[in-house]
Amino acid sequence: MFSQYQRELLKDWLAKRWAVLRLDLSLAARNVVRQRRRSAIGLSAIASGVVALLLASGFFEWNYDTMREGTIRARIGHIIVSRPGYLDAGAADPFRYLIPEKNDTRELIEAFPQVDTVAPRLSFNGLISVGESTVSFMADGVDPERERKLSGTLKLLEGADLSTTDAKEVIVGQGLAQNLGVKTGDTVVLVANTQSGGINALEVKVTGIFSTITKAYDDFALRLPLKTSQGLLRTEGVHAWLVLLDKTSQTDRTMKRIRDKVPQQELQLTPWYETSAADFYNKTVSLFSKQVLVVKLMIAFIIILSISNTMMTNVRDRTGEIGTCMALGDTRRTVLRRFLVEGTVMGVVGGTIGVILGIALARFISHVGIPMPPPPGMASSYVAGILVTPWLVADAMLLSVGTAFLAGVFPAWKASRLSIVDALRHAR
Repeated sequence: MFSQYQRELLKDWLAKRWAVLRLDLSLAARNVVRQRRRSAIGLSAIASGVVALLLASGFFEWNYDTMREGTIRARIGHIIVSRPGYLDAGAADPFRYLIPEKNDTRELIEAFPQVDTVAPRLSFNGLISVGESTVSFMADGVDPERERKLSGTLKLLEGADLSTTDAKEVIVGQGLAQNLGVKTGDTVVLVANTQSGGINALEVKVTGIFSTITKAYDDFALRLPLKTSQGLLRTEGVHAWLVLLDKTSQTDRTMKRIRDKVPQQELQLTPWYETSAADFYNKTVSLFSKQVLVVKLMIAFIIILSISNTMMTNVRDRTGEIGTCMALGDTRRTVLRRFLVEGTVMGVVGGTIGVILGIALARFISHVGIPMPPPPGMASSYVAGILVTPWLVADAMLLSVGTAFLAGVFPAWKASRLSIVDALRHAR
């Protein structure tokens, strides 16, 4: 603990530092206002760079958010609970990794306050036939009631969703429906291997046609009620429980809490971003992040050139003023510090203007919408927007202030190295 004397010394030192900082900020603000035209050019460069960064990053962020939530809320949930090894080897021997549809562990997971719902899934492959057409499919047996929460971004193009857990009905992906030539109301035959090794067939009615953000999935996917799929496979278990949370940001924290109470030898917890379904999302984020980095470097280069030019001109025009201040007792360190503060103030002011303009433009553009063609892996076009998050705002401000500070280093150093005699003579 500090003694009373030490606390007084610290308090006095902080008061002096604060007085110096206030003086430096006041002088910096006056110098920025005094050179209006020159400062306006520098501030415009900073604000324009911040606006460009927010719009570009916000566009990518909107795509990240849409793709992320579309993947989570149409196919896999936030956390997948399954038998150890199912995600790696389950396709080769799916019946080996069955877990009971309901047990105490599932109820334990559902009791967590962050958990919205836990939806069972029974996944299998087979053949679907209508008339003389037969193609392969990937099916998910689902609980229709729970699936309405989990699959919030699944888009029904025609017909209606599944009704009850044991109805003999099915909804099929858009691509699969086109390949088969079926429409809502048609009857199709599903053929699949049973748990005992035999083959079973079932007639079901197509009640709807759906699409997700992944065209490759829609070309083979169908969904049917859980009880119906269990009857087709002649089994009573499921392959996974898909855990849907209130917020995606809670995934890691909630998964850790669940792991502390769930035996890892019996069940494995996998976050959504480690599944194969999220592979396209992860690669897209990696690609876009590199593009954003290039944009940042370009903006930083423009800001540095603009602020450096402005500050060097200020040093040249204020050489006599600098000499007078140094003759009156200002040290070289004081001159250096004041020019650095001046550059930083320009970064703060320009960044603030850019953030305000960027947010306003982002909201306007999002309201109008950005028509986009179908990207790779999707079948339909969409209208994009711009999502400006607090993190993007902080990143843009850090870029503007940081580059403005760096841009002022060399001019500030040049100013601090001026000779007092030469600087005073320059004023004559």
